[in-house]
Amino acid sequence: GSPTSHTAIMARALGIPAVVGLHDVSVRISTGDQILIDGNTGVLITNPSREQLERYGKVEESRQAIRSDLETLRDQPAETLDGYHVVLSCNIELEKDVDQVLDNGGTGVGLFRTEYLYLSRKSLPSEDEQAAIYEAVAARVAPGPTVIRTLDLGGDKFLSQLRMPAEINPFMGWRAIRFCLAQPDIFKTQLRAILRASIHKNVKIMYPMISNLDEVLRANELLEECKSELRALDVPFNEKIDVGVMIEVPSAALTTHLLAPHVNFFSLGTNDLVQYTLAVDRVNERIAYLYEPTHPAILRLIKNTIDVGHEHGIWTGICGEMAGNPLMVPLLIGMGVDEFSISPSLVPLVKDVVRKLRYSQAEDLAEVAMTSESASIVNERCRELVGQIAPEILELVT
Repeated sequence: GSPTSHTAIMARALGIPAVVGLHDVSVRISTGDQILIDGNTGVLITNPSREQLERYGKVEESRQAIRSDLETLRDQPAETLDGYHVVLSCNIELEKDVDQVLDNGGTGVGLFRTEYLYLSRKSLPSEDEQAAIYEAVAARVAPGPTVIRTLDLGGDKFLSQLRMPAEINPFMGWRAIRFCLAQPDIFKTQLRAILRASIHKNVKIMYPMISNLDEVLRANELLEECKSELRALDVPFNEKIDVGVMIEVPSAALTTHLLAPHVNFFSLGTNDLVQYTLAVDRVNERIAYLYEPTHPAILRLIKNTIDVGHEHGIWTGICGEMAGNPLMVPLLIGMGVDEFSISPSLVPLVKDVVRKLRYSQAEDLAEVAMTSESASIVNERCRELVGQIAPEILELVT
C-alpha cells in the first residue's frame, strides 16, 4: 500500500504507528525479532541496537511531551491570532468514535462514514437501528454539526450479502451515489433514518461521489419522497435539513456553479479528488510520489469550489487527509475553507497551528501557492510557515 491507502488512513485515525510499501518485509523478519517502527518518518528497523533504541526513545519522549502540551488546547477555540474562526469537526466510522471527538476537542462530526454500519454483518441495518445510532451521535456532539454521508460502498468497501459484482476498475465503477440511486430501497431506508435523527437540528445529509447535477436532483427527489412518507406517519423530522455534496470528482469540481443552487454546502473529498484528477491510484506505492494534493490543478479545483460556494452563500468544508495535515492548514485557511473535518487525534495539532497563525499570513501563503508552478514549491512554503509559527509541530509530522 501507500501512505494514502485506506489502511494507512485508518492507522493514522487510530493512532497506530505504521509503515507501508514494504515489499520483502515478511522474508527479512523472523519470529522473535525485535522491531522498531517510526511511523512519522516511515522507518522500520529490525533488531535495533542499544544506541538506536536510546536515540528513538528520546525522540518519542520529546514527541510525547509535545502531545501532552497540546492536550491543554482541548477547550480552546480554533481561532487565529487576528480573530479568524475555523470550525474543526471530525471524521468518524462508528458511534463509539464520538468519545475521541470530545476528548480531543472537536466541535462536531464533519463526516460520518456510515458504510461501516453495514460492513462485517450478515444483514443490512434496519431503519430503526440506523436512526438510533445517528440520533445518539447528534445528541452527543450538539450543538456541533453531525454531517452524515450516505452509503459509500464500492471501491475498496464491499458488502458480501449484496453480491456486488467484481469490477476491473472499482474506484470508478458502481459505487457510492451510483449504487444508492440504483438501489432506492436501501437508499431510502437510510434517508428516512437520517431524517428521523434530524429532530436534533444539527444533523445534515451529504451525498458522496457526485459527478453531475442529475445525480443530485434524483437524490433530492428520493429525499422528498422519504419526507412525504414520514409526514404520512406523523413522524417528526427537520423539514429544512441541510443537504450537501462531496466534491471528489473533477466533473463536480468544475460544475459547482450548477450544483450550488441545489445544496446547502460543499465538502471537498481530496483523497479521491487527487486520485481522479492526477490519474494516480492512491493505493499503488509505485506511483505514490505522483499523489500531490498541492499540485496546481488540485489547488485550482479547490479554490474554484470554495469561491463558487461563497458566491452562492454556502460554506465549503474539507474532509480528506489534506485537511488533517498541519502543514497544509494555513494554505487551506488562506484559500477560504470554512470547515475542517479530520481524524480526532489530529485536532490538537491542527488547533495549535490555527491558534499561532495570523489570517493575513494564510492569505499571503495562498496567494503564492496559486501562482506557483509546482507542488514542491508550495510544500516548501507551507513547511516554512509552520516552522516559523509552530516549530514543535514539525517533530510530529513528516
